[in-house]
Amino acid sequence: MHDPISASLGPTIEYDSLDTVQDILGTLVSRYRTDEVLTSVRQIPAREAVFRPMPDWVRTELAEAYRAKGIKELYSHQAATAELVHGGKNVVVVTPTASGKTLCYNLPVLNAVLENPDTRALYLFPTKALAQDQLAELHDLAQRLDDRFGVFTYDGDTPQDARKAIRERGHIVLSNPDMLHAGILPHHTKWMRLFENLRYIVLDELHTYRGVFGSHLANVLRRLRRVAQFYGSNPQFVCCSATIANPGELASQLIENEVDVVEENGAPSGEKLFVFYNPPMVNRNLGIRRS
Repeated sequence: MHDPISASLGPTIEYDSLDTVQDILGTLVSRYRTDEVLTSVRQIPAREAVFRPMPDWVRTELAEAYRAKGIKELYSHQAATAELVHGGKNVVVVTPTASGKTLCYNLPVLNAVLENPDTRALYLFPTKALAQDQLAELHDLAQRLDDRFGVFTYDGDTPQDARKAIRERGHIVLSNPDMLHAGILPHHTKWMRLFENLRYIVLDELHTYRGVFGSHLANVLRRLRRVAQFYGSNPQFVCCSATIANPGELASQLIENEVDVVEENGAPSGEKLFVFYNPPMVNRNLGIRRS
């Protein structure tokens, strides 16, 4: 049986006779090499997940809540990060998108809140959309744990009548750098309960805080630490970033403290193929290629 792809390769090539997509692309490369249509094909093989058991210090009800969500084990980077956070270290975890970085900080933070209901955490995201994604995950866990902790977003859209309740009952407050600078720090006396018990500060999407934006955030974080120290707390930082060249250096500059870097990715990955397509020449003398 022929299909359009095999037919385009010539009358003697059967699609079913080709074992993999790589064979198809390889044929195209050999055929069109002189026309520079497909200049290169690169394959990244699939990678199996590397699992670690749930740490012994995780409370039974929290482990059961994650187990009900289908999470019985942790990826290696999740386990390594959670252990460092549980041990009181400042950490930056650097793994690809969709590798489960959220669990790296939610697990130790929620465990600490369940052990001591006075514990508070501040999650900072560069955009409100990212905060909403995390809010849905935390609400799901709160329901599974009989609403034993309160989680709220605090941004420019938060109603005035809800802000007082958030300041009093929010174990985990999700916000952004702008709201922290303009809406929380100038009114720190109203946030006394948060700052007196602030144990964790989560910086998600760390790679976005570079250049002028990053320098501004560094000053806001300096002020945040100073206010926390005024109320007697010394929070630790948990940072998450996409793959960048200098995660440890960036994180340490932002928080002005040493950080442990977790870079080994334990999440699984499917096989990937990268095909470099170069349109054929229309006019070689003028260097004009087809659209």
